[in-house]
Amino acid sequence: MKIFDGHCDVLYKMWEAQQKNETIPSFYSEKESSLRVTMPNMAAAGVAVQACAVYLPQRIRGSRRFTAALEIIDLFYEHIIKDERYIKPIRTAHDLEEVEKGGKKGALLTLEGADALEGSLLNLRILYQLGVRAIGLTWNFRNEAADGVGESNPAGLSQFGKQVVIEANRLGIILDVSHLAEPGFWELAELTRQPFIASHSNCRAVCDHLRNLTDKQIKAVIKAGGVIGVTFVPYFLSAKSKTDITDVLRHIEHLLSLGAEDHLAFGSDFDGIDETMIDLTSQREYTKLREALVKEYGENRVNKWLWGNWKRILTALL
Repeated sequence: MKIFDGHCDVLYKMWEAQQKNETIPSFYSEKESSLRVTMPNMAAAGVAVQACAVYLPQRIRGSRRFTAALEIIDLFYEHIIKDERYIKPIRTAHDLEEVEKGGKKGALLTLEGADALEGSLLNLRILYQLGVRAIGLTWNFRNEAADGVGESNPAGLSQFGKQVVIEANRLGIILDVSHLAEPGFWELAELTRQPFIASHSNCRAVCDHLRNLTDKQIKAVIKAGGVIGVTFVPYFLSAKSKTDITDVLRHIEHLLSLGAEDHLAFGSDFDGIDETMIDLTSQREYTKLREALVKEYGENRVNKWLWGNWKRILTALL
Protein backbone atom coordinates (compact mmCIF):
# COMPACT_ATOMS: atom_id res chain seq x y z
CA MET A 1 0.00 0.00 0.00
CA LYS A 2 1.82 3.10 -1.29
CA ILE A 3 1.64 6.54 0.33
CA PHE A 4 1.67 9.95 -1.37
CA ASP A 5 2.35 12.79 1.09
CA GLY A 6 1.17 16.11 -0.32
CA HIS A 7 3.29 18.53 1.72
CA CYS A 8 6.49 18.80 3.74
CA ASP A 9 9.18 21.42 4.45
CA VAL A 10 12.33 19.34 4.38
CA LEU A 11 13.85 21.73 1.81
CA TYR A 12 13.31 24.69 4.12
CA LYS A 13 15.22 22.96 6.91
CA MET A 14 18.09 22.25 4.54
CA TRP A 15 18.12 25.81 3.26
CA GLU A 16 18.09 27.33 6.76
CA ALA A 17 21.12 25.23 7.68
CA GLN A 18 22.84 26.40 4.51
CA GLN A 19 22.07 30.04 5.31
CA LYS A 20 23.71 29.61 8.74
CA ASN A 21 26.77 27.93 7.19
CA GLU A 22 25.88 24.76 9.06
CA THR A 23 26.09 21.22 7.76
CA ILE A 24 23.10 20.53 5.54
CA PRO A 25 21.01 17.70 7.06
CA SER A 26 21.35 14.42 5.20
CA PHE A 27 18.22 13.18 3.44
CA TYR A 28 19.81 9.74 2.99
CA SER A 29 21.24 9.06 6.45
CA GLU A 30 19.63 6.62 8.92
CA LYS A 31 21.20 8.67 11.71
CA GLU A 32 19.82 12.08 10.66
CA SER A 33 17.83 13.30 13.66
CA SER A 34 17.01 16.86 12.56
CA LEU A 35 14.73 15.78 9.69
CA ARG A 36 11.36 14.04 9.94
CA VAL A 37 11.31 13.37 6.20
CA THR A 38 14.22 11.26 4.94
CA MET A 39 14.80 8.48 2.44
CA PRO A 40 15.10 5.84 5.22
CA ASN A 41 11.82 7.07 6.71
CA MET A 42 10.14 6.97 3.30
CA ALA A 43 11.31 3.38 2.85
CA ALA A 44 10.24 2.28 6.33
CA ALA A 45 6.75 3.78 6.01
CA GLY A 46 6.04 2.95 2.39
CA VAL A 47 5.95 6.58 1.26
CA ALA A 48 6.35 6.34 -2.50
CA VAL A 49 6.04 10.06 -3.35
CA GLN A 50 6.82 13.09 -1.20
CA ALA A 51 5.80 16.61 -2.19
CA CYS A 52 8.56 19.04 -1.18
CA ALA A 53 7.65 22.70 -0.75
CA VAL A 54 9.71 25.74 -1.69
CA TYR A 55 8.91 28.07 1.21
CA LEU A 56 10.42 31.51 1.81
CA PRO A 57 10.33 32.99 5.32
CA GLN A 58 8.91 36.48 5.72
CA ARG A 59 12.36 38.00 6.28
CA ILE A 60 13.22 37.40 2.61
CA ARG A 61 12.14 40.51 0.73
CA GLY A 62 12.30 42.19 -2.68
CA SER A 63 14.56 40.88 -5.41
CA ARG A 64 16.13 38.35 -3.03
CA ARG A 65 13.01 36.14 -3.19
CA PHE A 66 13.42 34.55 -6.62
CA THR A 67 17.10 33.88 -5.94
CA ALA A 68 16.23 32.24 -2.61
CA ALA A 69 13.71 30.01 -4.39
CA LEU A 70 16.42 28.96 -6.85
CA GLU A 71 18.74 28.14 -3.93
CA ILE A 72 16.05 25.90 -2.44
CA ILE A 73 15.38 24.19 -5.75
CA ASP A 74 19.12 23.62 -6.12
CA LEU A 75 19.05 21.79 -2.77
CA PHE A 76 16.20 19.65 -4.10
CA TYR A 77 18.34 18.41 -6.97
CA GLU A 78 21.67 18.30 -5.16
CA HIS A 79 20.50 16.66 -1.92
CA ILE A 80 17.23 14.81 -2.64
CA ILE A 81 17.23 14.03 -6.37
CA LYS A 82 20.96 13.46 -6.36
CA ASP A 83 20.72 9.88 -7.58
CA GLU A 84 17.77 8.96 -9.78
CA ARG A 85 18.44 5.27 -9.17
CA TYR A 86 16.60 5.78 -5.89
CA ILE A 87 14.30 8.77 -6.26
CA LYS A 88 13.16 10.74 -9.27
CA PRO A 89 11.44 14.09 -9.75
CA ILE A 90 7.75 13.90 -10.64
CA ARG A 91 7.18 16.25 -13.57
CA THR A 92 4.67 14.28 -15.64
CA ALA A 93 1.95 11.67 -15.22
CA HIS A 94 4.36 9.20 -16.83
CA ASP A 95 6.90 9.85 -14.05
CA LEU A 96 4.25 9.04 -11.46
CA GLU A 97 3.31 5.87 -13.33
CA GLU A 98 6.97 4.78 -13.34
CA VAL A 99 7.20 5.27 -9.58
CA GLU A 100 3.98 3.34 -9.03
CA LYS A 101 5.11 0.37 -11.13
CA GLY A 102 8.81 0.38 -10.26
CA GLY A 103 10.90 0.31 -7.13
CA LYS A 104 11.94 3.96 -7.07
CA LYS A 105 10.63 6.76 -4.89
CA GLY A 106 9.38 10.06 -6.29
CA ALA A 107 9.49 13.69 -5.18
CA LEU A 108 7.19 16.47 -6.35
CA LEU A 109 8.43 20.07 -6.22
CA THR A 110 5.84 22.65 -5.08
CA LEU A 111 5.84 26.39 -4.38
CA GLU A 112 4.34 27.56 -1.08
CA GLY A 113 3.40 31.16 -1.81
CA ALA A 114 3.84 33.25 -4.96
CA ASP A 115 6.29 35.59 -3.18
CA ALA A 116 9.15 33.95 -5.10
CA LEU A 117 7.62 35.08 -8.40
CA GLU A 118 8.29 38.76 -7.54
CA GLY A 119 5.23 39.71 -9.62
CA SER A 120 6.55 38.06 -12.79
CA LEU A 121 4.91 35.36 -14.90
CA LEU A 122 8.32 34.81 -16.48
CA ASN A 123 9.54 33.60 -13.10
CA LEU A 124 6.55 31.24 -12.90
CA ARG A 125 7.47 29.75 -16.27
CA ILE A 126 11.12 29.37 -15.21
CA LEU A 127 10.09 27.55 -12.04
CA TYR A 128 7.87 25.29 -14.11
CA GLN A 129 10.84 24.42 -16.32
CA LEU A 130 12.78 23.60 -13.14
CA GLY A 131 10.11 21.13 -12.08
CA VAL A 132 7.60 23.02 -9.92
CA ARG A 133 4.22 21.38 -10.45
CA ALA A 134 1.99 22.95 -7.77
CA ILE A 135 1.66 26.47 -6.39
CA GLY A 136 -0.05 28.00 -3.41
CA LEU A 137 -0.66 31.69 -4.09
CA THR A 138 0.17 32.77 -0.54
CA TRP A 139 1.60 31.74 2.76
CA ASN A 140 -0.26 33.44 5.63
CA PHE A 141 0.26 37.04 4.54
CA ARG A 142 -0.19 39.40 1.60
CA ASN A 143 2.01 39.26 -1.48
CA GLU A 144 1.72 40.40 -5.10
CA ALA A 145 -0.83 37.68 -5.89
CA ALA A 146 -3.29 37.57 -2.97
CA ASP A 147 -3.90 37.81 0.77
CA GLY A 148 -3.22 34.96 3.14
CA VAL A 149 -5.35 33.81 6.07
CA GLY A 150 -3.23 35.81 8.52
CA GLU A 151 -4.30 39.20 7.12
CA SER A 152 -7.00 41.16 8.90
CA ASN A 153 -9.83 42.16 6.54
CA PRO A 154 -8.27 40.20 3.67
CA ALA A 155 -8.94 40.96 0.02
CA GLY A 156 -9.06 38.48 -2.85
CA LEU A 157 -6.76 37.98 -5.81
CA SER A 158 -4.82 40.86 -7.30
CA GLN A 159 -4.68 41.31 -11.06
CA PHE A 160 -1.34 39.53 -10.97
CA GLY A 161 -2.87 36.73 -8.90
CA LYS A 162 -5.55 36.23 -11.52
CA GLN A 163 -2.86 36.07 -14.20
CA VAL A 164 -1.03 33.42 -12.14
CA VAL A 165 -4.19 31.29 -12.01
CA ILE A 166 -4.67 31.52 -15.78
CA GLU A 167 -1.00 30.82 -16.55
CA ALA A 168 -0.85 27.93 -14.08
CA ASN A 169 -3.86 26.39 -15.86
CA ARG A 170 -2.08 26.79 -19.20
CA LEU A 171 1.20 25.29 -18.01
CA GLY A 172 -0.27 22.43 -16.02
CA ILE A 173 0.67 23.69 -12.55
CA ILE A 174 -1.76 22.56 -9.84
CA LEU A 175 -3.27 25.39 -7.78
CA ASP A 176 -3.21 25.02 -3.99
CA VAL A 177 -5.55 27.00 -1.70
CA SER A 178 -3.97 26.10 1.63
CA HIS A 179 -3.01 29.42 3.32
CA LEU A 180 -5.17 31.48 0.93
CA ALA A 181 -7.68 33.85 2.58
CA GLU A 182 -11.32 33.06 1.89
CA PRO A 183 -12.02 35.94 -0.56
CA GLY A 184 -9.15 34.73 -2.73
CA PHE A 185 -10.30 31.13 -2.37
CA TRP A 186 -13.65 31.95 -3.95
CA GLU A 187 -12.13 34.05 -6.73
CA LEU A 188 -9.68 31.24 -7.56
CA ALA A 189 -12.49 28.66 -7.51
CA GLU A 190 -14.46 30.80 -9.96
CA LEU A 191 -11.52 31.56 -12.25
CA THR A 192 -9.68 28.25 -12.54
CA ARG A 193 -10.62 25.83 -15.28
CA GLN A 194 -8.97 22.88 -13.55
CA PRO A 195 -9.39 21.02 -10.25
CA PHE A 196 -7.52 22.61 -7.35
CA ILE A 197 -6.20 21.29 -4.05
CA ALA A 198 -5.74 22.16 -0.40
CA SER A 199 -2.47 20.33 0.16
CA HIS A 200 -2.37 20.62 3.96
CA SER A 201 -5.59 21.85 5.54
CA ASN A 202 -8.19 20.36 7.91
CA CYS A 203 -11.85 21.02 8.78
CA ARG A 204 -12.90 24.29 10.46
CA ALA A 205 -16.04 22.63 11.83
CA VAL A 206 -13.88 20.16 13.78
CA CYS A 207 -11.12 22.57 14.82
CA ASP A 208 -11.79 26.29 14.53
CA HIS A 209 -8.47 27.48 13.11
CA LEU A 210 -8.04 30.03 10.30
CA ARG A 211 -5.91 27.60 8.32
CA ASN A 212 -8.71 25.06 8.18
CA LEU A 213 -11.45 24.98 5.55
CA THR A 214 -15.11 25.72 6.15
CA ASP A 215 -17.69 23.16 5.06
CA LYS A 216 -18.62 25.41 2.16
CA GLN A 217 -14.98 25.54 1.01
CA ILE A 218 -14.60 21.77 1.36
CA LYS A 219 -17.69 21.24 -0.81
CA ALA A 220 -16.24 23.63 -3.41
CA VAL A 221 -12.98 21.64 -3.60
CA ILE A 222 -15.02 18.45 -3.98
CA LYS A 223 -17.25 19.99 -6.68
CA ALA A 224 -14.16 21.08 -8.61
CA GLY A 225 -12.76 17.55 -8.51
CA GLY A 226 -9.89 18.54 -6.23
CA VAL A 227 -8.14 16.96 -3.26
CA ILE A 228 -7.88 17.93 0.42
CA GLY A 229 -4.72 16.82 2.21
CA VAL A 230 -5.48 16.18 5.88
CA THR A 231 -2.50 17.54 7.79
CA PHE A 232 -0.83 16.49 11.04
CA VAL A 233 -0.28 19.98 12.47
CA PRO A 234 -1.50 19.55 16.08
CA TYR A 235 -3.24 22.92 16.36
CA PHE A 236 -5.08 22.32 13.06
CA LEU A 237 -6.37 19.05 14.50
CA SER A 238 -7.62 20.11 17.92
CA ALA A 239 -7.44 22.77 20.62
CA LYS A 240 -6.20 20.09 23.02
CA SER A 241 -2.62 20.31 24.29
CA LYS A 242 -1.87 16.81 22.98
CA THR A 243 -3.21 15.30 19.77
CA ASP A 244 -3.12 11.80 18.33
CA ILE A 245 -4.41 9.69 15.46
CA THR A 246 -7.95 9.73 16.85
CA ASP A 247 -8.01 13.46 16.11
CA VAL A 248 -7.05 12.75 12.50
CA LEU A 249 -9.93 10.28 12.31
CA ARG A 250 -12.37 12.96 13.50
CA HIS A 251 -11.41 15.17 10.54
CA ILE A 252 -11.67 12.22 8.17
CA GLU A 253 -15.15 11.41 9.45
CA HIS A 254 -16.25 14.99 8.89
CA LEU A 255 -14.82 15.06 5.36
CA LEU A 256 -16.62 11.82 4.57
CA SER A 257 -19.87 13.28 5.87
CA LEU A 258 -19.48 16.05 3.27
CA GLY A 259 -18.88 13.63 0.40
CA ALA A 260 -15.07 13.65 0.25
CA GLU A 261 -14.58 9.90 -0.27
CA ASP A 262 -12.81 10.48 -3.60
CA HIS A 263 -11.14 13.74 -2.57
CA LEU A 264 -9.48 12.89 0.75
CA ALA A 265 -5.71 12.53 1.03
CA PHE A 266 -2.84 13.52 3.33
CA GLY A 267 -0.29 16.35 3.50
CA SER A 268 1.72 15.90 6.68
CA ASP A 269 3.61 19.23 6.94
CA PHE A 270 6.50 17.33 8.54
CA ASP A 271 9.61 19.51 8.97
CA GLY A 272 7.38 22.57 8.83
CA ILE A 273 6.13 22.18 12.41
CA ASP A 274 7.94 22.37 15.75
CA GLU A 275 5.35 20.28 17.60
CA THR A 276 3.96 16.95 16.45
CA MET A 277 1.18 14.59 17.41
CA ILE A 278 2.15 12.20 20.19
CA ASP A 279 1.88 9.10 18.00
CA LEU A 280 2.80 10.51 14.59
CA THR A 281 6.12 12.23 15.14
CA SER A 282 7.83 11.59 11.81
CA GLN A 283 7.23 10.22 8.36
CA ARG A 284 8.30 6.78 9.57
CA GLU A 285 5.19 6.57 11.78
CA TYR A 286 2.82 6.75 8.81
CA THR A 287 2.65 3.00 9.48
CA LYS A 288 0.61 3.69 12.63
CA LEU A 289 -1.83 5.86 10.73
CA ARG A 290 -2.19 3.29 7.97
CA GLU A 291 -2.93 0.53 10.49
CA ALA A 292 -5.55 2.65 12.26
CA LEU A 293 -7.20 3.59 8.99
CA VAL A 294 -7.31 0.03 7.64
CA LYS A 295 -8.83 -1.19 10.90
CA GLU A 296 -11.53 1.47 10.71
CA TYR A 297 -12.23 1.68 6.97
CA GLY A 298 -10.70 -1.28 5.12
CA GLU A 299 -7.83 -1.52 2.65
CA ASN A 300 -9.63 -0.43 -0.53
CA ARG A 301 -10.79 2.91 0.87
CA VAL A 302 -7.50 3.59 2.64
CA ASN A 303 -5.47 2.87 -0.49
CA LYS A 304 -7.55 5.52 -2.26
CA TRP A 305 -6.83 8.10 0.45
CA LEU A 306 -3.14 7.32 0.82
CA TRP A 307 -2.41 7.10 -2.89
CA GLY A 308 -5.28 6.97 -5.35
CA ASN A 309 -6.80 10.40 -4.90
CA TRP A 310 -3.49 12.21 -5.30
CA LYS A 311 -2.71 9.97 -8.28
CA ARG A 312 -6.00 10.88 -9.93
CA ILE A 313 -5.44 14.62 -9.87
CA LEU A 314 -1.77 14.45 -10.89
CA THR A 315 -2.57 12.09 -13.75
CA ALA A 316 -5.27 14.48 -14.97
CA LEU A 317 -3.25 17.70 -14.71
CA LEU A 318 0.43 16.90 -15.31
